[in-house]
Amino acid sequence: MDLEALCTKVCDIARETGTFIRREKDKISAEIVEVKGLHDFVTYVDKESERMIVEQLKLLVEGAGFIAEEKTITEVGGQVYNWVIDPLDGTTNFIHGISPFAVSIALMKNDEVILGVVHEVSLHECFYAWKDSPAFLNGKIITVSKAERISDSFISTGFPYYDFTRMDKFLESLAFFMKNSHGVRRLGSAATDLAYVACGRFEAFYEYSLSPWDVAAGALIVERAGGKVSDFSGHSNYIFGKEIIATSDKVYDEFLKNVKGFLSR
Repeated sequence: MDLEALCTKVCDIARETGTFIRREKDKISAEIVEVKGLHDFVTYVDKESERMIVEQLKLLVEGAGFIAEEKTITEVGGQVYNWVIDPLDGTTNFIHGISPFAVSIALMKNDEVILGVVHEVSLHECFYAWKDSPAFLNGKIITVSKAERISDSFISTGFPYYDFTRMDKFLESLAFFMKNSHGVRRLGSAATDLAYVACGRFEAFYEYSLSPWDVAAGALIVERAGGKVSDFSGHSNYIFGKEIIATSDKVYDEFLKNVKGFLSR
């Protein structure tokens, strides 16, 4: 399998989907927003974007299954290959007319992510990587930040919107990082957060209650940009384990120690 050529095709699909999302943005109103769960929303744009992506990905890897947020397809659970798709990461931002929001597409071979694309729609920024490649942003190689300490770091996180069982400990961690870093931001799109770690805009990102489609593509891009990714215990269960740390290589140990102290189960 030529992963570089495949990644080029997936980037094209993500960009085409981004064009559709931008075109539909001003048509969104409260009356057409569906509620999937507590603070969890979906629009026809999410669903149609997923259908567009899936129809094109079906042509690229024979026999591949799909792990997709909106579940608009029936081809799930491929034996070897699976596409992991978030057609519109940051739907709440999107329906309120603010950025960022992104298209996220990853390809897994068994348990390994071998290709990842994150297209941030508003800025037309396409981040991507494949197994053993550098990480790229719109054709240029990117790397993680060279900052060496949390005190020199800009940190991103996400707020839980349905699982509040760890809220007190999360708020303690947030207070610590607010006091001991350059600042903390909550963008509202985990895929974008990860892409921004990969290109050095953030030194670190952490969040819990995430799904595979939120993190699969971005995590690979961070790793190929020279960063480190794990769950809150320092292990590798971050795709399906609903918690993730992604940092530059130099601050990982210090960041993990603090997150583990607050949030490790």
